[in-house]
Amino acid sequence: MIAGHVIYPYRYAKRDVPVSTAKLRSRSRLRADLIRRHGPDPRQPELGLGLELPVEAEPHADLAGLAPDTKVVLVAYACSLAEGIVRLEWGSAELHSQDRSLIWHHHEPLPVPRQR
Repeated sequence: MIAGHVIYPYRYAKRDVPVSTAKLRSRSRLRADLIRRHGPDPRQPELGLGLELPVEAEPHADLAGLAPDTKVVLVAYACSLAEGIVRLEWGSAELHSQDRSLIWHHHEPLPVPRQR
């Protein structure tokens, strides 16, 4: 936590592909809850069709202590054992509910550390 922001590292790929291709794995409930609850508001709100929506589940237990106004900053990186870190970016993204892809509102590259 830094100044009301959770800095969260996230490996999105094992090879050098754009961060815009990032998707969450289905088993990462903590990460999904963190982004859903503390990421940016969706750019395109869901249509209100007058249908009853399911009640939202309780947040992951590890998120219970975060204030509602806490924001998340993702530090997304692509890396492999053979090549090390090949791409590194930071920014904010919302989680697309259908396919668990990340919709980036803002992201910028960070310098990639050199291999020794």
